[in-house]
Amino acid sequence: MMPTGQQRGKLKIFMGYAAGVGKTYKMLEEAQDLRASGVDIVVGYFEPHGRKETIAKTEGLEIVPRKRVQYRDSVFREMDTDAILARHPHVCAVDEFPHTNVPGAERGKRWEDVEVLLAAGIDVLTTMNIQHLESLNDQVWQISGIRVRETIPDWVVQQADEVVMVDLTPRALLNRLQRGVVYERQKAELALQNFFREQTLVALRELALRQAAHEVEQRMVDQQTSAEPSDGGPAILRKHHKILVLVTADPKSAMVIRRAKRVSDFLGAECFAVAVQPTGDLSGLAAADREAIERHLNFARNLHIETRILEGDDVASTLVDFGRRNQVTQIFLTRPSRKAWSPVFSRDAAQRVLGLAKDMLIVIVSDREPVAQSSAH
Repeated sequence: MMPTGQQRGKLKIFMGYAAGVGKTYKMLEEAQDLRASGVDIVVGYFEPHGRKETIAKTEGLEIVPRKRVQYRDSVFREMDTDAILARHPHVCAVDEFPHTNVPGAERGKRWEDVEVLLAAGIDVLTTMNIQHLESLNDQVWQISGIRVRETIPDWVVQQADEVVMVDLTPRALLNRLQRGVVYERQKAELALQNFFREQTLVALRELALRQAAHEVEQRMVDQQTSAEPSDGGPAILRKHHKILVLVTADPKSAMVIRRAKRVSDFLGAECFAVAVQPTGDLSGLAAADREAIERHLNFARNLHIETRILEGDDVASTLVDFGRRNQVTQIFLTRPSRKAWSPVFSRDAAQRVLGLAKDMLIVIVSDREPVAQSSAH
């Protein structure tokens, strides 16, 4: 817990669209400037990747030694959050914000470690790429054919005090890669065949720039809203939209939750994720379906979406009735396959929602296959 009177630290994120655009370099450059102006700053975690220019930027900076974590037959070195808390600098630089900690570490994700530092009143500088933003996961997969496994909930990024977009043209980035500046030669050749195709980088850069524009617009709206009187104006208009997501055991539910969350963030809308069951709980389901729905509801909660399990025998009417009672303006559904994965929500049920909710916008989300498929961490 934060000590009484302790102010929360400020978070500054250096964001890019791919490895090698210069995020870590920029973060360390700022760390050096802060050190030169007398600010007490340490490096909590730094991943050099063999990049000489970036490594040179750590010269003179205090680096907190990493913590050894034993997992199976190997020893891993993670950021030592406890040591940073004990040292309690004014600012801490933390590379690779989306990193997943090795099993056995106190927290599962590095962004959770950063939350602990911020709660203790320590300002944090950190780095990440746009493809690690949870709501963009499906779009990145469609662009690149790579499913990014390490993601950060959007609310974590939205609460940052400052997001700096570190930009570099795709052609310049490819040039850096070919010169061995980003990765050593063998890894660079592999990257050029996969994630670092020019077409992919152009699309990711465009995604990153759109996200940056949205961040600026959203912060301006938030500032205007906080400055407005509570009895009218755009603040009330922004709260008009409400979005409802139907959660089922269908694996595509996670994609629909992401899409709905992204739209709700753009609109400044409230978002609900609900499952519908005759018993009002998940006890009557087969174990596999129960686990899938619980996983999807937990996923929604992690994105700061309010979740419910509604009691009802008729999915369509229960869903629409909840929507009407809560002034919902949009309902997000998965597209049922021709051979419905479950009798609970079929094409007929989707059609019934469309028929019942003529006063709401119904969004039926289907997935598009990317050109190639693989996975990334």
